[in-house]
Amino acid sequence: MTDFLQTCLTFPTVVYSILLAFCVVYWLLAMTGLFHVDALDGVLMGDMHAAHAGLAHGDAGDAGDPAMTAGVLARLGLGRVPIMIVLTVLFFISWLGTYFVHLLVLSQLSENPRILLGAATVVGALIPSVLLTSMLLRPVSRWLATLQPPLASSILGHAGTVISPTVDAQGGRAAFDDGGAGLLLQVRAAPGKTFVRGDRVVLLAHDALANAHTVISETDFNQR
Repeated sequence: MTDFLQTCLTFPTVVYSILLAFCVVYWLLAMTGLFHVDALDGVLMGDMHAAHAGLAHGDAGDAGDPAMTAGVLARLGLGRVPIMIVLTVLFFISWLGTYFVHLLVLSQLSENPRILLGAATVVGALIPSVLLTSMLLRPVSRWLATLQPPLASSILGHAGTVISPTVDAQGGRAAFDDGGAGLLLQVRAAPGKTFVRGDRVVLLAHDALANAHTVISETDFNQR
């Protein structure tokens, strides 16, 4: 037990121990009803609306961070999974990898090499952790998609903003104002068409099987 605690509470494992402890506290508070599981998603959604407003006024600098976050989640196939579930799994896997590297390798080194390699371990642990998190939670994302009620046909024709790095025939993500909290949808462009983050697009059709919407540029839609 002493070795376990010493490893958990010393660098580099302590970095992920703190992050994981934050997640544990969050879930304990969620169990009491003080927070909802998707509470941070609501914060992110609010930032998204601010980002879209910034894009509309040409202020791209303020719009980048929340759009990038949503775009990364979409690329990983985790757009429907609450952000705290993603972070908890990510930090746990990172903590697990860092713990064993620390215990089996770094603890045998002197202080200076241990600090240098420990910093590299903290950063390097994120790479396999992101991949494993995506693999583990993609089925959860697909399951959550089956629980979502079908979108009303009135959503077709609404304009929104691309939030993923690109939208092409393979897919991408865009945000749309539905008069409420807003919608983050999987979208596709027509073959040969590509949109980039910040482009304005319009929902043209819905593919129920793929749970994706076909979009065209707002300019092309208005010229119809």
